[in-house]
Formats: sequence, C-alpha cells, structure tokens
Amino acid sequence: MRIATYIDRVLDVSPSSTPAAPRWELYRVLSEPIRLRLLALAADEELAVGELAELLGESQPNISRHASALKQAGLLAMRRQGTRTLLQLPDAAARDPVVDDALHSGRALCDADGSRARVALVVRARDAAGREFFARPAESSVARPSAELGAYVRMLSPLLPRTGVALDAGTGDGGLLDVLCPAYARVVAVDRSEAQLARARERVALRGFGNVTFAHGELEGPEVRAALPRGEGADAVFAARLLHHAPKPAQVVLALADLCRVGGSVVVLDYAHHDDEAMREQADLWLGFRPAELKGFARAAGLVDARVETVPVVLNGKGPDAHLGWQIMVAEKRAATRHENPRPPTPVAGRDTGTTRRKAMSHG
Repeated sequence: MRIATYIDRVLDVSPSSTPAAPRWELYRVLSEPIRLRLLALAADEELAVGELAELLGESQPNISRHASALKQAGLLAMRRQGTRTLLQLPDAAARDPVVDDALHSGRALCDADGSRARVALVVRARDAAGREFFARPAESSVARPSAELGAYVRMLSPLLPRTGVALDAGTGDGGLLDVLCPAYARVVAVDRSEAQLARARERVALRGFGNVTFAHGELEGPEVRAALPRGEGADAVFAARLLHHAPKPAQVVLALADLCRVGGSVVVLDYAHHDDEAMREQADLWLGFRPAELKGFARAAGLVDARVETVPVVLNGKGPDAHLGWQIMVAEKRAATRHENPRPPTPVAGRDTGTTRRKAMSHG
C-alpha cells in the first residue's frame, strides 16, 4: 500500500471528522511520550507528516497513527496540500491547562533529543530544491514584448497614486520589469539567485531601461534595504509567483510589508489552490493558496483592505503553469511595521519632469 494512501485512510482531514473528545480523554491521549513530542513540534511549526517522521525518527505510518489520536482529541489541526498532510496545534487547544502542561513536557523531551532544534533545518530544507532550480544555468530566453508595451503602460501610469519607487521581489528573469520600468521613476529588482539576476540584467540591457537598481540577497537582507530611499520603503512592492516557492509564505508577506512605505501597496500574484503535484518539478513548495490564506498573510503582516481577484486564464501565457488558476492580492500599508518609523510621503516629481524619469520612459 502506498504511504500516501495509508496516510489518507488514517488521517481523516475532512471537515466532518469526529469532534473533539471529552477533556478527561486528554490524559489518556497524552500518556505516550511520542505524542508529547509530536505535539510540541507541531506547536512550534506547521509540519508535514514526513517532516515529523524525520524529526522524531519514526515511520510515517506510525506518526500518522499517533497524529490521528491527537486529532480526534482536538489537539491537532490538519490540512492537505496535494499528497502532503500538514499538522499544527490549534491556538484554542494550546490554551487548555492540561495541554499547556503536556507542551512543557513535550518540549523538554524534544530539547533533550535535539528534534526541536532541528525544526529550523527541516524548514530550510524545503527551500533547497527551489534554490537549486533557480540557480541552474540556462540559455538566454529573454523574449521581446510587444513593441508598443512601454507606451501602453505609460498611458496607465498617470492613474497610479504614486509612481516614485517600485520593488520587484523575486524578479527572476525580469519579466515584470517590462511593465514596472515604464510606469515608475525607479525600480529595485531583488533576487537571491545570481543566475536569475544575470537574465534580468540582460533583459534590462536589451530594453535600454536606465532606472533599475539590482539587489542580490534575501528580502530581509541589508542589500535590499540599502537600495531603497533612506528611511523609507517602496511606493509599491510586487511579488509575482513567489509565495509558492517560499518555505514560510506568511514570513515573505511580512518582509514585503516591511519594504513598503506607509501609504503604499503590496501586490502579490500567485496561484489559486490546486492539486497538480507535477508543479513540484518546478520547485513549487505549495500548491497554490486560497483567498482566505492570502488575506490571512496580509492581516498578520499588518496590511489592511486586502482584496483578491482572479486573473482571466487567457492572460496566463504559455508556460508550464498556464493551466493553473492565477490570482492577485492587493493590500495597503497604513502603519509602520517592525523597525520602521512612520514618515510623511515624499512628494513624487511631476510625471513629465526629471531627467531620470524622461530617460526611463524614452525606452518604453
């Protein structure tokens, strides 16, 4: 029997699963050390059955069996991502005094065997495939856009509230720069892969854009912050098809919010939730997201008025992901986050004045 099939039968993740057991059942359910350890790890991080099996040195069927007992008692929340089952301790369960005591014991056991310290390594391992995928050398594939694209975008730019600085997070080969460069006075293109940045630089050179600053590094890194106006963020932060590659998508949205100025917007383009496991060959960690998940990421990052819209499939291009549903989330930043200090917006120069602006637009 395939492991995935076994897990599906043991772990019922449907909404109609058996309700939580009476509280007195908690003492019986929590009497086994492996369940205490499992619960402690699931309280620290949402983890897949396979990841928990690796951390605890157990087989996946054994982890599934113990997780099923914890779920029946209302101590684990489960959700499906394709063939993977992800487990996490619900916030409400953690507030129970019996569960809280069990978590202290479980954490002590996990600290003693080192499994809790290895959680960060397991999460980081999710990222390894993506890094390898995007670091592969490839022949130049920079396609030429419509000859009039820059002019068309320039027509739309007067409708934007602020067109000073845009940030393209995870720029890849720079496809989005064809749109951002004609619309904004300056664009910061960020990627952690030098191979991808090389393709983006080739694109920029081919187009003749003179208003792009490249930053090689992580979104939270000093290289990105240094590329932005001193003490401020970007007027708009864009992340096109980035979240599904991230080990922690919510953390990425938080980083995007930090890079956005107060009064600016964060714009995310990513896949709707799907079940195409073949996309993992494209280094996809997550099989898309539901609108409620994207809005939850925005809310946790301190963004407001998040709205999600569907992209017509005819606009998806012809790539390996063209058959998927695409969606766009737009959210606003109205307060400073983390290390930022609220500052009044810097006036943007007139749309038809400024040497840099004219130079950038002349190549549209």
